[in-house]
Amino acid sequence: MTSEVTDEMTGALRVDLAAALRWAARLGLNEGVDNHFSVAVPDAGGQVRGDRFLINPYGWHWSEITASSLCLCDADGTVLEGEGPVEDSAFFIHSRIHLKAPHAVAVLHTHQPHATALTLRKRMRLEMCEQNALMFDGRIAYDEIYAGLALDRSEGDRLADGLGSASVLMLASHGVIAVGPTVADAFNDLYYLERACMFQILARSDGEELRTIPDEVRRHTRQQMAGDLPKVAQRHFAAIKRMLDRQEPEYRH
Repeated sequence: MTSEVTDEMTGALRVDLAAALRWAARLGLNEGVDNHFSVAVPDAGGQVRGDRFLINPYGWHWSEITASSLCLCDADGTVLEGEGPVEDSAFFIHSRIHLKAPHAVAVLHTHQPHATALTLRKRMRLEMCEQNALMFDGRIAYDEIYAGLALDRSEGDRLADGLGSASVLMLASHGVIAVGPTVADAFNDLYYLERACMFQILARSDGEELRTIPDEVRRHTRQQMAGDLPKVAQRHFAAIKRMLDRQEPEYRH
């Protein structure tokens, strides 16, 4: 594969990551200049090995991010392109997950309001009680230990191991991590996870128990939705980029 092709692929990943950060800010999924999104980039042969990734620089509000303002880092924490800085905690989370989880090409970490509220509960479980939640049936993992910020490689490894093959890792008292084979897949999970958590918290707000979906219906619905998820994610994200192209075209540059 030629360097021109890999440069084009990396350029497209820059655009997608910038779009995800911009739209997450619009939806209120960000927290000031904290939290971080990344995507692994291909090497000269077109292979994604997880040892190089694009990530948003610390100190920029997500609504300011453009494709060219993203930092390219290697697995040692060296900023290869961009001005940085890259937050230490962000580096250890993203670098270790990219290296240890082949399905985690995109790694999105937020403290989005309703999902984070669920992580504050002693039993931080997303109950399978409605369609948005059923998207995550069998695709969500839980880290029950709040160890503060991830400031070393071992903590990044622990989170990567806790994620396993899941698409979402909920962190006790510390928000969520969504991963996927593309930025679109991971972003779609963040979007619907926030809605699922919001509905669950609203439904429990008066102390009532939640309805129980029969196991057979739950399995059937989950299977139906799983087959459509990749297609829905790509269409959803394409629509987001079309809206940004009309309203904030500078995000591509």
